[in-house]
Amino acid sequence: MCTYATVRTGVDGSAKGPNGSWFHVTDACVYFDHPVHAMAEHTLNIDLTSATKGPSARVAVELTAASARELVAAISAALDSAPADMTG
Repeated sequence: MCTYATVRTGVDGSAKGPNGSWFHVTDACVYFDHPVHAMAEHTLNIDLTSATKGPSARVAVELTAASARELVAAISAALDSAPADMTG
């Protein structure tokens, strides 16, 4: 069963893409659906893209639900450990 639940948000950062080149990422698309490559029935899929560079400037991640939840917790822990004036 597909959820078709897709969340899009703007981001500001960098990603290392094809051929090892870095590019500015401006958009994130997050959805829970069938993976393209991961060996799981469903995964949380995250696509980071650059609006100005087109489809070739893309980094994709497919995580199991458990791994995605662990990543969310790790991100929160890392941000919480930094001084507030650095993460504002």
